[in-house]
Amino acid sequence: MPGMIRRAALALLLLGACSTEAPLPLPVPTYRDTDVAMGSIALFDPARYQGTWYEIAAYPVPFQRGCTDTRANYTLRPDGSLGVVNTCLRDGRQVRIEGRAVPDGPGRLSVRFGAVPFLSAPYWVLWVDEGYRTAVVGVPSGRAGWILNRDPQIPADRLAAAREILAFNGYDLSRLVPTQHTQ
Repeated sequence: MPGMIRRAALALLLLGACSTEAPLPLPVPTYRDTDVAMGSIALFDPARYQGTWYEIAAYPVPFQRGCTDTRANYTLRPDGSLGVVNTCLRDGRQVRIEGRAVPDGPGRLSVRFGAVPFLSAPYWVLWVDEGYRTAVVGVPSGRAGWILNRDPQIPADRLAAAREILAFNGYDLSRLVPTQHTQ
């Protein structure tokens, strides 16, 4: 039971950091100028997005505090939604949270985690390279954002492109935190 309560609290923190509608349990910084218009990609293919993505850098949410080796795995479901499994290592132990991402417009998903089924958070895909090897994701509130790649090492040109996308969408690049991968 204590493990389930801890997972629910972690999920609530994660969703609270992303959602613009739920009250926040802790003060969460805003990493982008919300006066800058933010746009998701028009041609988003959930089937190509599925699979494993390694976090290269992030505007972290409380759930990620102390994490290394952060990754997300997306699985396309028959109803068109994506199953989501986020994992990281904290103090040498794997932390895991599972959820579901439902399409909510072009390049936009509404993510809900099982431990907190009544809250959903916006997840906007801002850019994916042509080969679906690198992606940039943000949230309208600016409380989170990620650079993702299909493996833990990202080529310099795609990292530069991802950073440009974040800046274009109002994100403060000086606050972007590189993710450590030890495995």
